[in-house]
Amino acid sequence: MATILPHTGLHRPQIHGHRGCRGLLPENTLPAFYRAAELGVDALELDIVVSADHQLVVSHEPWMSAAICRTPLGAVIPAAEQLQHNLYSMPYARIREYDCGSTQHPLFPEQQPIPTYKPLLREVVFAIDALRAQLKLPPVQFSIEVKSMPSGDGIWHPAPAQFVELLLAELQALDLYSRTTLLSFDKRILQLARERTPHLRLCLLIEDERPVPEHLRELGFHPHVLGPNFHLLTEAVAAYLRQQSIAYVPWTVNETADMKRLLAYQPLGITTDYPNRLLALLAG
Repeated sequence: MATILPHTGLHRPQIHGHRGCRGLLPENTLPAFYRAAELGVDALELDIVVSADHQLVVSHEPWMSAAICRTPLGAVIPAAEQLQHNLYSMPYARIREYDCGSTQHPLFPEQQPIPTYKPLLREVVFAIDALRAQLKLPPVQFSIEVKSMPSGDGIWHPAPAQFVELLLAELQALDLYSRTTLLSFDKRILQLARERTPHLRLCLLIEDERPVPEHLRELGFHPHVLGPNFHLLTEAVAAYLRQQSIAYVPWTVNETADMKRLLAYQPLGITTDYPNRLLALLAG
């Protein structure tokens, strides 16, 4: 049963910690996921890329971002050279040697730098499940974004069929199907996932201003969830999605004023870099 917020009369949305809690700790790292889990998020949003030895690595870019990563020797990576550090061309043992936490993200002044690395998906799941059990909290959901695009096939990641097979095999091994929503901008990924596992929750991500029905026609079916950039979510869009029985989880909502506006649209969840801010707002 949905929880009603007593101070607004609205349904409480799920809290999705974006890349853990990027506003507080280095993105897509164990410290960020730990903090988000301790705060009490309902879902952890994270990104998946593939290493040369076909490991599922938690990372937003399929390369070592110059903004946040340092070489195994501790050197800053020049922006002009970041694409040379291609994760799809490196075995995971090499990827793990990079430090992607000591450099504070320039857009997040509250972020606390911590030396850390890009973990594997399975490592995150095991660690967070153990933490939540220790805290006597229910298991979190996982919103797993597959980072894929047609121009990157064979360069930054495997082709969609192999990418989907790798992820589905890992979800099965981790017994994670019932707790996972698969997210992607790449409609090919969602189409293949639906063919192979019709019951897995799927979320189409959108960030352009083309009409939602146009995106749905291209996809060829109605996903369980739509994930629009929060600027795109209006009352008209929300009404259309409700009419189509499609839930919606806007991203990435960091300012309290925007959170308040979006609450009126009754989203299934809100994805934020600052789950602490959203939790404070929902507490009234």
